[in-house]
Amino acid sequence: MPLHVKILIGLVAGIAAGVVANLTGAEWLRAALVALEPVGTAFIRLITMVVIPLIVSSIIVGVSSLGDLKRLGRIGGKAVGYYLFTTVAAIVLGLLLANLVRPGSRIDAATRDALAEQFSSEAAAQSQRAHEAPALKDTLLNIIPRNPVRAAADFELLPLIFFSVVFGAAIGQLRGDSQRAVIGFFSGITDAAAVVIGWIMLLAPYAVFVLIGAVVARFGFDLLGSLLVYAVTVLVGLALHQFVTLALLIRLLARLDPREFFRRTAAVQLFAFSTSSSNATLPLSLETAEHKLGIPKSIASFVLPLGATVNMNGTALYQAIAVMFIAQIYGAPMDLAAQLTIVVTATLAAIGAAGVPAAGIITLIIVLESVGLGGRIESGIALILGVDRILDMARTIVNVIGDLTCAAFVARSEGELAN
Repeated sequence: MPLHVKILIGLVAGIAAGVVANLTGAEWLRAALVALEPVGTAFIRLITMVVIPLIVSSIIVGVSSLGDLKRLGRIGGKAVGYYLFTTVAAIVLGLLLANLVRPGSRIDAATRDALAEQFSSEAAAQSQRAHEAPALKDTLLNIIPRNPVRAAADFELLPLIFFSVVFGAAIGQLRGDSQRAVIGFFSGITDAAAVVIGWIMLLAPYAVFVLIGAVVARFGFDLLGSLLVYAVTVLVGLALHQFVTLALLIRLLARLDPREFFRRTAAVQLFAFSTSSSNATLPLSLETAEHKLGIPKSIASFVLPLGATVNMNGTALYQAIAVMFIAQIYGAPMDLAAQLTIVVTATLAAIGAAGVPAAGIITLIIVLESVGLGGRIESGIALILGVDRILDMARTIVNVIGDLTCAAFVARSEGELAN
C-alpha cells in the first residue's frame, strides 16, 4: 500500500476518533488521544533530527554540482523572484476576500470578549515572543553566521543555508581529488539521511493518527461555530491560491498537468497537513521532487530548503485575512494605504518565518503593529488562537506546494525537468 494511502487512513481515523471524543464527551477516549500525543511529537522530532544534516549536505552537493557561479546566481534569482511574486499574490488574494466577506463584522461583542478572555494567557506569551524578535537590520545581518555550527545547533536555517551555498559554490570551483573527496563525503551524508528518513516514515501513519486525534479531541466545536466565517474565509483563500494561482503557474511556467502534479505530491500534502511544519516535511519534499516530479537533485536541493525558509505563501495569505478580521471586529478603519502596508509587511514577515507549528502567529503580530493595531495585539491574537491549529495545518500545505511548484518552474526554465 502506498505511503500516502497509509497516511490518509491514519488521518481519517484520527479525525474520526477525535470527533467521537469531542461530540460524545467520552473523556477516556479524549484522555487516551491526548496521552498518545507525545508519540506524534516524538515522530516530528525524529524527522526534524535529520533536517540539518540533510539541508547542509544536499545544498552543498547541489550547489557544487552546478559548477558555474553564473548559473547558481540565475537559479537563485529565479527562485527568489518566484517566491516574492507568489507571496504578494497570496496576500492580495487574502485582502480581496477579507474585504468581500468581512468576517470580523459577524462576531458580536459578547462572543469577542469571551474568546479574548479564554486565550488571553497564550496570546500574551506569543506577543512577548514577537517583541523579543530582532529588528529587520539585525535579521538581515544574522543571515551571515559568525558560527555555522552554532546556527545548526540553534536550528537557524537561513544562516545555515547561506553558509552551505557559499561553501558549495567554493567546492564547485575546486578540481580533481579535492573536489571529488568533499562531494563524496557530503553525498554519503545525504544518502545516509535518506535511509534514516525511510525508517522514520514507517511510523508516519501512526504518528498522523495521534497528532490529528489529539487536536480534534481538544478542539471545541462551539468555538469553531463562533469563528466559522473567519476560518472558512481563510480555507477558501488557501484553496484558491493553491488550485487556481499555483495551478496556473504549474501549467504556464512548469508546463505540467496540475492534476497530475497534485496527485504526485499527495503524500507531501498529507504529511504537511498532519505536522504543520515545512521543516519536518522537507525530507519528503526533496524525495518527491526528485523521484516523482523529475526535478534534478542539484536544483531541488537548493530551491526547496530555500523555500522552506523564505517562502510562506499560505502564512502570508492567512496574515492578510487575520489582520483584516481583527481590524473589523474592533472597527478599526483599513484604508488603501493601510492595506498596502499589510502587503509590504506581510511579505517581509513571511520571509524567514520558522517552518514550525504556530510560527505564523509570531509574524502576524509584526503585521498588526505595522498598521496601528498594537493596542489590540493580545486580544486580537486571543480571538483567533482557538482555530489557529486547524488553519496552521492547512496553510502548511500551501507553503510546501509553493516550494515544489517553484522547483518545477526553475527546472523547466533550465531545460532539466524530466517530465
